[in-house]
Amino acid sequence: MTRSDPAGSLAGRLVAGDKRALARAISLVENHDPEGDRLVAELFPRTGRARIVGLTGPPGVGKSTLIGSVCVKLRAAEREIGVLSIDPSSPFTQGAVLGDRIRLSDHFLDPGVFIRSMATRGSLGGLAEAALQAALLMDASGKDDILLETVGVGQGEIDIVDHADTVVLALMPGSGDSIQALKAGVMEIPDVIVVNKCDHPLADTMVREVKTVLALGPKRAWKVPVVRTEATTDEGIDELVEMIDAHGRHIADQGTLAERRARNLRAEVLGIAAARMRRELEARASSDPEWAELLDRVVRRETDPATAARELLAAATDD
Repeated sequence: MTRSDPAGSLAGRLVAGDKRALARAISLVENHDPEGDRLVAELFPRTGRARIVGLTGPPGVGKSTLIGSVCVKLRAAEREIGVLSIDPSSPFTQGAVLGDRIRLSDHFLDPGVFIRSMATRGSLGGLAEAALQAALLMDASGKDDILLETVGVGQGEIDIVDHADTVVLALMPGSGDSIQALKAGVMEIPDVIVVNKCDHPLADTMVREVKTVLALGPKRAWKVPVVRTEATTDEGIDELVEMIDAHGRHIADQGTLAERRARNLRAEVLGIAAARMRRELEARASSDPEWAELLDRVVRRETDPATAARELLAAATDD
């Protein structure tokens, strides 16, 4: 950050709703600039007002199209929206492969919608470390709704449940990935399930399978609705938004919204700490000759990986 653009000035413009200031602030946290951390710390007391809706599902199910359609409905209600699309990282540039320029194009000129794509950068849970900070910045900027779109769905990609008030799982008929999601133990995650591309001939079969899996699961105070949508024509989008709103009212009435947000904040602290510790370990492993020798001993099968990991962690905590 330059001397002419101190954190206080940037914070003031962000709180006033300046989209360029918000974009700049997110870039700071994405690039691990210490000014980004200071900015989030300054603005954190202003957070906690936005509703965070997570949308996850297999690739190709139409998550971005669904979000675009949901944005239309929310904007009709004059709600300010932030969208975070978490993409796979390029293995070469560490940037988002898909990028926000090819997504949600109908909303680029809408001053009430802010869209950002971010790379996972190796996050096993499908959420980038910086995305957690970016969501706080969007919250502080006055957004009413923050829509988090994550990569894929599977055993290791379900941590969106630790960061959203309401989780929407999108599936599609005739998709092997969607059928695998039914078997992967992720059906306990969603608060709302969407079967998109409902004009598909196998749509009825998919809906029945989803309801069967839900019926076999644990009983919950909230009965997870299954919504049919065709996002390209807006079919079912009104019902989807209604179910998201209904779930929000339910957890507020039941007193579980505060519990979810407390759990989410604890998970964010641990997630950010783990990501930063990993970066520090990787940096030291590439620069410290003793650490490099330890890793080489693993390669030569003289030391097993678990023992080496314990030694690395012990050395790191002793420093």
